[in-house]
Amino acid sequence: MSIIRGFDADRLLDLCLSLVIAFLLATLIGAERQWRQRNAGLRTNVLVAVGAAAFVTLGMRINGQSGATQIAAYVVSGIGFLGAGVIMKDGAQISGLNTAATLWCSAAVGALCGVGLAAEAGVLTLAVLAGNTALRPLVNAINRAPLDELTSEATYEVHVATSPEGVGEVRDLVAEALERASYPVRQIEVFERSPEVSEIVATLVSTAVDPVELDAVAGALEQSPLVSYASWSSSSTE
Repeated sequence: MSIIRGFDADRLLDLCLSLVIAFLLATLIGAERQWRQRNAGLRTNVLVAVGAAAFVTLGMRINGQSGATQIAAYVVSGIGFLGAGVIMKDGAQISGLNTAATLWCSAAVGALCGVGLAAEAGVLTLAVLAGNTALRPLVNAINRAPLDELTSEATYEVHVATSPEGVGEVRDLVAEALERASYPVRQIEVFERSPEVSEIVATLVSTAVDPVELDAVAGALEQSPLVSYASWSSSSTE
């Protein structure tokens, strides 16, 4: 039988060591994700790393270094589909990108173990843990910093309230006011806030604006008897 003829104790031991190392290193990565209650936690990261190690080892057994390279390429592309499953989009908010990237790195850890590069896999594991933990205070500090509207890439919106009957005319007023201020509009949406109030939201194309100019635009719009209030807001984009 081919299974009996293909049995090699040394190769089996090598595979076991690769899988054990991949298992242990991915456990470190997955434990951090599990502790933070991410979508892809301990078991997912371990399975990704162990599977990648097994596939790369298989490629090496079949066709040597060339086979390992081919399988590793498929692992890199294939893990993208798994990572896409943990990325969630809720309106303008996107979550799960970091978890997907961590899964990708777990696959890399497994691939390195599969070709016998255990030390390199350990270094990568430390880098992943550092990225997910040591950089967190820096990320929080940046997120808490005041937004500089003049230099930051952000989404800017102009909000104008009017009556449902005045939507058409006020919509034109908003577009004209922003055009005069040299701020092109990406889209204008209308939201019914109540039977008596409609809100017109104009999203700007520009990624950097002068807050004083937008204040002037809002003030000019409020001069119209059809406008209840006018304001603008900004939110950072990633």
